[in-house]
Amino acid sequence: MIIDRDDALAALIPYVNEQDIVVAVYQSCFDWLQLNPRDLNYVAVGAMGQASSHGLGLALANPDRRVIVLDGDGSLLMNLGSLVTIANSGVTNLYHFVAANRVYEVNGAHPLPGADRVDFVGFARSAGYAGSQGFRELKLFADALPYILNTPGPQFVSMEIQPGKSYPRDYDYIHSAKARQSFRDALNRC
Repeated sequence: MIIDRDDALAALIPYVNEQDIVVAVYQSCFDWLQLNPRDLNYVAVGAMGQASSHGLGLALANPDRRVIVLDGDGSLLMNLGSLVTIANSGVTNLYHFVAANRVYEVNGAHPLPGADRVDFVGFARSAGYAGSQGFRELKLFADALPYILNTPGPQFVSMEIQPGKSYPRDYDYIHSAKARQSFRDALNRC
């Protein structure tokens, strides 16, 4: 059984505290903003492949905060080397969630090359992540979240998902100075 993306994100929301930084890109970005709008959401569209790298930078700069990365399988495929960099960086506060839907969804649902053969959990494990797990069932995923998010990282989670609701794609907000300033202000407040 494949997990509905909205259900997966909704399961995560209760475990995201006010100090956590959430890095969301592409489709996960639009969904996360609708389901859990907050100032410490670092949103990026136009940075395909960079969620993990942005997350690492934020984790290094904010070692006392958890950094939760909401990535996509297509995005991660464009930057697999970041797994090795993250695993060898020494960060323990990075939690990398990948929505694996086997397509570049936000760009027209084009098929992801090799999607039926790529093993992201295996990549993260062999790169040296502290933990690496994959989920196909919502209950198992939801039940594992307290353990995952309270275990030193870097932790990697792949979720086999299907699209959720179609939310507005507010590119103007995501690319706005207001969104960036709001994030900076929140970092400085907390």
